[in-house]
Amino acid sequence: MKLTSKKVKDYMSCRTDEEFTQCPEAIAAVCNDMAEDFNNEFEQDLNAKEFMKLLFFNDPIPMLHTHSYGYHTATGRHIIETLKMRYYEYKD
Repeated sequence: MKLTSKKVKDYMSCRTDEEFTQCPEAIAAVCNDMAEDFNNEFEQDLNAKEFMKLLFFNDPIPMLHTHSYGYHTATGRHIIETLKMRYYEYKD
């Protein structure tokens, strides 16, 4: 499932009542790219929304083993840092 800026805004408004101040276009692009990269590299069936949930709400992605006993694994930290880095590249 590809994310769009509208889907990002809708999901965030359903999940939290805080004002969303990030760029929804950049979030959608970054999460779509990450999902495509991981699906191509690891042949997983991941969608972009899972990456967005990991970034904003710390929801685990079990297929990628992003958490262990509630804490980030090295993989989880790497994915989050990559998402942040790409977000600022897209935003600028």
